[in-house]
Amino acid sequence: MEHLITFAITMLTVTNPAGNLAIFAGLTANRTEAEKQAIARQTAIAITVIMLLVTWVGSLLLKAFGVTPPGLEVAGGVIIALLGLSMLRSKTDAMTHSPEEHEEAQTKDSIAVVPMAIPIIAGPGAITTLILATQKFPTFEDRFIISLVAVGIGLLFWLVLYFAGPISRKLGVTGMNIVSKIMGMVLTAIAFQMLANGLKELLPGLA
Repeated sequence: MEHLITFAITMLTVTNPAGNLAIFAGLTANRTEAEKQAIARQTAIAITVIMLLVTWVGSLLLKAFGVTPPGLEVAGGVIIALLGLSMLRSKTDAMTHSPEEHEEAQTKDSIAVVPMAIPIIAGPGAITTLILATQKFPTFEDRFIISLVAVGIGLLFWLVLYFAGPISRKLGVTGMNIVSKIMGMVLTAIAFQMLANGLKELLPGLA
């Protein structure tokens, strides 16, 4: 249960609902309310499908490329630490998508799958965290629980993005920045713990 709670908190922090709510609000500023709600629903579905695919197939890709769990944990720690530090500096959007992707999103009919679902929400940090979890907890029951967490995050994002307008107005820019910075602090601490654990396994002499 302790590991499950840590995993759920890490996933929630990596996907950063507060920061990505602001990105969603910016990318859909010129859309009608009906379009915003449709994009919110499509984004939530895409996030869930991506995370479920990673949960059940991601470890097979690791084996195909010959990547070991400790190596992935070290790489994941670095990636997540960079994401956490960028959140502390209020630069999450720069870490998740490029200015070119942002410009393209303004002209696309739907931004649900790209860039909202991937790479903004279910990006490298979320994918790495999921794969690491399936490596540590490889049984069918474990993956079923991880899948439930993924579905829960998808539902949470549907609610957050569906009510993006009222939430962003209520919190304001300052409020969302505060939430994002707190989550960035937590994420950075988790990332350094992952990095330390991975290095201990790769280099036993450090223990």
